[in-house]
Amino acid sequence: MDESTRFCHALVAWAAGGARAGAAAVVARELAGNVRMAVLVEGNSDQVALETLATRHGRDLAAEDIAVVPLGGATNIGRFLDVCGPSGLGLPLAGLCDTGEERHFRRHLERVGLGTALTPSGLESLGFHVCVADLEDELIRALGADGVRQVIEAQGETRPFHTFQGQPAQRSRPVEHQLRRFMGTHSGRKALYARALVTHLDLACVPRPLERLTEHIFATC
Repeated sequence: MDESTRFCHALVAWAAGGARAGAAAVVARELAGNVRMAVLVEGNSDQVALETLATRHGRDLAAEDIAVVPLGGATNIGRFLDVCGPSGLGLPLAGLCDTGEERHFRRHLERVGLGTALTPSGLESLGFHVCVADLEDELIRALGADGVRQVIEAQGETRPFHTFQGQPAQRSRPVEHQLRRFMGTHSGRKALYARALVTHLDLACVPRPLERLTEHIFATC
């Protein structure tokens, strides 16, 4: 396990609290000196998408000591800012969230002293970017429905997708909605498609939040 991954695991355990928090904090503090930036994202699929896009640009974030940390949900942002923000490890920070969760990021960034009355542009200036409505939606719009269906076919999941489309709750919904819901139906599928969709993206059509976050990381580190 590389040091960036070890740091992420320790940070997650520390932020979670409980019996393991003390030991995890010791490990996180030991490793933090080599961490150039902590990038706080909502979940594992966001982490996979960002790391895949970086790879397409010839960059290895973990090898460059850039820790992409999945929060396990946007409502946990406060705990992570407490442990790795100004009053904790004092690391350079960036992040990605969904539009419905922006308020959690904004409120806690302000609480820890990283801004006042933050606007969307204020968030971006800090390196925090917002997806509309979420990263899957952004990627589907970037590739288009036909492009996403080609990716599903390449994954050997055309038949499961057609079965999903035939469900009564899905039949009348737009295909873009069906695609987005399909990606969340099984554990691990969101991460699988995060990698596959980013791999198939034209680099000239990367969704703005993901592109701007990547640019921020590359410019800073």
